[in-house]
Amino acid sequence: MKIFNLSIECYPVAKVGGLADVVGALPKYLNKIEGVEASVIMPWYNKPFVHEHRFEVVFDGWIHQFDQTLQVIVMKERTKVLGFDLYLVKIPGLLDRDNPYGYWDESQQFIAFQHGVLHWLSAMKIRPDILHCHDYHTGLVPFMVENCPEFSFLKGVKTIGTIHNGEYQGQMSWQMAKYLPWFDGSKKGLLDWDGFINPLASMIKCCHEFNAVSGGYMAELFENFRGLESLVQQEHQKAHGIINGIDTEVWDPMTDSFLDFNYAQKDAAKGKLKNKIELCEEYGLDPKLPLFSFIGRFAVEKGADFLPEIVRKSIQETFGAINIIILGSGEKGIEYQLSDLSYHFSNFALDLGYKEYLSHKIYASSDFLLMPSRVEPCGLNQMYAMRYGTIPIVRYTGGLRDTVEDISTGGNGLNFTEASADAAVHGIHRALHIYYQKDLMKDLVQSNMSLDFSWEKSAETYLDLYKM
Repeated sequence: MKIFNLSIECYPVAKVGGLADVVGALPKYLNKIEGVEASVIMPWYNKPFVHEHRFEVVFDGWIHQFDQTLQVIVMKERTKVLGFDLYLVKIPGLLDRDNPYGYWDESQQFIAFQHGVLHWLSAMKIRPDILHCHDYHTGLVPFMVENCPEFSFLKGVKTIGTIHNGEYQGQMSWQMAKYLPWFDGSKKGLLDWDGFINPLASMIKCCHEFNAVSGGYMAELFENFRGLESLVQQEHQKAHGIINGIDTEVWDPMTDSFLDFNYAQKDAAKGKLKNKIELCEEYGLDPKLPLFSFIGRFAVEKGADFLPEIVRKSIQETFGAINIIILGSGEKGIEYQLSDLSYHFSNFALDLGYKEYLSHKIYASSDFLLMPSRVEPCGLNQMYAMRYGTIPIVRYTGGLRDTVEDISTGGNGLNFTEASADAAVHGIHRALHIYYQKDLMKDLVQSNMSLDFSWEKSAETYLDLYKM
């Protein structure tokens, strides 16, 4: 079975969020299954990975968009270093930039990427069994395959759509239709939602099957999907929930090259303490105090707007008996508030930006990880945390409710239901009671590290979906 994963992100080539981690792991684990050949197709970026690895040009052609003729260059990584074939699509002027997002002509970029991919496959007579489309950035592919005569060679190829985050749908005005390959105007309803082109809605309408990245999140989309509730209800027979896994080869405290000290499950307490001492020394924190952390984007959906109040209240209410470290970036107002707090509280450390190596160190050093998310389709951070023996404190939503069960019902973490700073602070107080019960804390660390969040099971579930 030949599967092409189409995505804007893929770790370690270009990463903004969890989408990159999923696309960088799923095909690798699929390829471990006999008879499966999974690959990734993504845009070319001016990134270190691209310059540090060898690529060969496998296609050089042209597409027409409105009044433009665009060159499409497809490059293949030569050594299969990621465990799968990696193809980069370069379109000078559109897909040759530093980052995946943040450009005024994003909609045209994403259309050009999808157009370029399908043009290459059609021109070279490459017909996969499955085109797996990740999020709205590739959501027009199912429509194009079936309704654009330019891609008649691909008509009938099965398409799967995965919703990693339904908050982002790629909505654009109908003026952008001029950039699409020609299609019969009678089919425009397959692109439209509320008077706009909506790539995510189109993906749901046109793909053969679709899934969200956890069962809990799929259930939530039926009730709250930023206007697409009635659509997903209508297409319910195609809907599935498949929890993501984590790459246990990348995320392994025994071999992780980013850590100051590697450790196994049996010596986790000592290993985590050694890493904690190093991290606390670097950031001026007291290693004798419990260490709470947050890693992620400063976005409202992540509950990041609660963070300043969480930091202030938890430190004041515990009389400074905790450490907090935050790694992330995003909304400038949140960055400013947190920066101000870092000057007022010596036991609060802030590192703005995203550093992959530092995230690994924080997981290994922390006692607790905080995730106060309003929306969390799957969540990978809680799985990384438990893999490294850290106890997650999470809001009971989406994939978090699928992966973190509260200690009060025999689980390995702490849940709270209300999306608020007070609810998160209450979770921190509960965590402190656990922290000072050393035997209980040790058991939780050991138990968390024994949980299996690997991609093997999820990859098999995706294979079942492909076979449908």
